[in-house]
Amino acid sequence: MATRVLIPSGVLGLGFDREALRRAAADKPDIICIDGGSTDSGPFYLGAGVSKYSDASVRSEWKELLAARAAAGCPLVLGSAGTCGTDGMVDHMLEATRSLAEAEGHRLKVATVKSEQPTASVCDALRAGRLAPLSGAPGLAAEDIARCTHVVALAGAEQITAALGTGADVVIAGRATDTAAIAALPLINGEHAGAAWHGAKIGECGALCSTKPMSGVIGLEFDGSGCTVEPHAKGARCTPESVAAHMLYENADPFILHEPGGHLDARGAQYDALDERRVRISGSHWVASEAYTVKLEGARLAGYQTTALAILRDGRYVANARRWLDRLEAFLGREIPARTGLAACDYAIEFRLIGVDAALGLLEARPSNPVEVGVLAIVTAATQAAATEIARLANPFLLHFPLTDEEELPTFAFPWSPAETERGPLYEFALNHVMQLDDPMEAFRLEVTEVGYGPAR
Repeated sequence: MATRVLIPSGVLGLGFDREALRRAAADKPDIICIDGGSTDSGPFYLGAGVSKYSDASVRSEWKELLAARAAAGCPLVLGSAGTCGTDGMVDHMLEATRSLAEAEGHRLKVATVKSEQPTASVCDALRAGRLAPLSGAPGLAAEDIARCTHVVALAGAEQITAALGTGADVVIAGRATDTAAIAALPLINGEHAGAAWHGAKIGECGALCSTKPMSGVIGLEFDGSGCTVEPHAKGARCTPESVAAHMLYENADPFILHEPGGHLDARGAQYDALDERRVRISGSHWVASEAYTVKLEGARLAGYQTTALAILRDGRYVANARRWLDRLEAFLGREIPARTGLAACDYAIEFRLIGVDAALGLLEARPSNPVEVGVLAIVTAATQAAATEIARLANPFLLHFPLTDEEELPTFAFPWSPAETERGPLYEFALNHVMQLDDPMEAFRLEVTEVGYGPAR
């Protein structure tokens, strides 16, 4: 018996090929799985407990996926709801599901898996010696945990399996590994464990493993010894190279993938083209660990930010932008403490030269001669008022500061007025640890509810 998993896209809100989704759903997959988020876009979304993606886009796509689920007659699973996977984002998606089911006249059984952790419980785990740092993690104290606005544990296949075991039509999970939802049903059905996790890794980003990565829709077929990957968009192909390359994506080791409860060992994997479109994966195996651990992610408030952008267009200043900025930084380093009374440890001001080295800074190795240079000032302080005050203090010097003491004051440009933009709270990641559990469901809460009206679908 084979298990067929349909993955509409790499993430809910990114879009997908609607015709490909329709054809794939009509082919009756055993389950439809899609991811809802990650930490790719930084700590703000977890810190604030909000989604990165447009709510209108998410709801529109979720409506289409609920229709695809009905056409296929199979469960629909969403992992890492609302980018960050907090309890609030799970509730938000549950309410979206409720309103859509009511509007369409359907009744659905929905299982939710919540993964947010009370900071007190995480502190208890720290004291009990059940937290272990991942590579590069800083030292951790109870006060560091207590300062987190949100802490989530990443669910694995076991928690998704528990939700599917309720007979739910729809599963909405909080923060989860990108592979968990995809691997769960193949593992339930007794498919090859190595293939289940390897195929889940390849399919986690939808059609990114194909020659048409923006098309989204991809299918995985698992069996007792391997997994077959097939894109569903017209003209899309998977090749051994495009599939194997995805093991490099977001993975420190292209052969080892760590998950709750063990790791995938893909050192013996083979990638064979079955035809021009499909690739079969075999040869990987799953290695169970002695202890069951889940990764924790936490974010805390790090201050408030205000930005200002000036544009240099005078050829001499463009050519000497780095020299000019070094001089300006030294000047402001003296003026800001003198005028505000703030110590250097009370604030940070960072400059980026847009068009020169804004992405790589001192690592930039390619010389360039741009026509104009954007000077982005990023001010961070303990309060929004302090950050904005510093940015306003810097304002006239961003506009008129000279390259030397002997020359007349130059005039640059601000692209908008006021020049300062308040970015609001700034968050930072505070946890990069794993927590040991005695039972996989110990840190998670599973709830089942029915939503909508009319006959069950």
